[in-house]
Amino acid sequence: MAVDSKLHIALFPWLAFGHMIPYLELAKLIAQKGHKISYISTPRNIDRLPELPPNLSSFINFVKIPLPRSDDLPQDAEATTDVPFNKVQYLKKSYDRLKEPLTVFLENSDIDWILYDFAAYWLPDLANSLGISHAFFGIFLGATMGVIVKPASLTDDRTKPEQFTVPPKWVNFPTKVAYKLFEILRIFESVEGDASGVSDLSRAAEVLKGCEIIAIRSCIEFEPEWLNLLEEIHGKPCIPVGMLPTTGYENGKETNEWRKIKQWLDKQDKASVVYVAFGSEGKPSQLELNEIALGLELSGLPFFWVLRKRRGSTDAEVIELPDGFEERTKGRGVVSTGWAPQLKILAHDSIGGFLTHSGWSSVVEASQYERPLILLTFLADQGINARILEEKKMGYSVPRNEFDGSFTSESVAESLKLVIEKEEGKIYREKAKEMRVLFCDIDKQDKYVDNFLGYLKIHKRPEKAPIK
Repeated sequence: MAVDSKLHIALFPWLAFGHMIPYLELAKLIAQKGHKISYISTPRNIDRLPELPPNLSSFINFVKIPLPRSDDLPQDAEATTDVPFNKVQYLKKSYDRLKEPLTVFLENSDIDWILYDFAAYWLPDLANSLGISHAFFGIFLGATMGVIVKPASLTDDRTKPEQFTVPPKWVNFPTKVAYKLFEILRIFESVEGDASGVSDLSRAAEVLKGCEIIAIRSCIEFEPEWLNLLEEIHGKPCIPVGMLPTTGYENGKETNEWRKIKQWLDKQDKASVVYVAFGSEGKPSQLELNEIALGLELSGLPFFWVLRKRRGSTDAEVIELPDGFEERTKGRGVVSTGWAPQLKILAHDSIGGFLTHSGWSSVVEASQYERPLILLTFLADQGINARILEEKKMGYSVPRNEFDGSFTSESVAESLKLVIEKEEGKIYREKAKEMRVLFCDIDKQDKYVDNFLGYLKIHKRPEKAPIK
């Protein structure tokens, strides 16, 4: 195959929008180079993805594979945002059953490479049997993969939550990046296993063991030691593909929702508003919600809060704002329980800080617009992200009880004021400006994608040849 010839690359992300969106961003960057993309997911998920720019629509083919139905899932549940946290394990069971229809698609395609997520532990063997080149594409930081996932050549004797509060033995440089006890306790079933029969850690370990290369949503300037560690402990190339900042396609239409939000933001002082959002999965408990709300009230700062009261139609634990909160903060704050255009809000000059769950897509989006971060973690990799952000002075974590994760309205208020207003929080505001250059340099991002594609071209199997 000539080095300058075009590739056909399939992408198969996990069923979470925090995964599907970065996969789509990488797809768009690859498509801009004239390569063909098959983006594989379920029908409803694909229908909910952002609209493609017209110039890329002929290069990206969306492949809809229906999610096998399960009695344990609501009828319309196809993503983590559609179900309560305790139902995600059943989503993984259905995801695993996509193996058969995916096999049929791959057998009848001219795919050169398939990029897959941490959950598809069965895909390396499948790709090998079909003679298709394959890579793990992780939307997590290298630090997250380095702290959590056991290398195939080593044993991992961590069986208790406390053992995840320090870096694992294979990390060979000084760092404090690890989970807080309350963070690992909330997700410990990822270690122990769930109804799918395979724990998240086992899935990721199998994927890293079986993949030909590791592609990571990161850049060497940001975490060189972690990317080098991954390459060393897993014994295969680890290629950063850049931070993949979210790009919105403007079709010239301004929605009524955005018009109303913009009118309110336009009335606020520059860099004064707290934007509050916890992603598609981060849902506080009722107790946590109360403290966040009262903290916002106590801070005296204007705020725009995107609040998800439930995860999917079957979530029985609907959370509600404290009595009288909206009346007491009327005019100073807005609570939106519907969809809100996060990129447009973050881009507005009135935003002075972002109270976030530390999901990496949200961090990158905030960095696009120089917004300092106040951190309040809930699930998954968010704890590790928060440690990295703290270490680099990119974000300030709301003080919490190490054992149960509880926090007070006073600590929320003080954290917000420190980062947005106070002199001692200036370091976070300055670091946000510095990080925009690193995260959102278009030329640098372009070079990362070129480097990645260069590797894929050179190392693609010449024919579909199964590994014996």
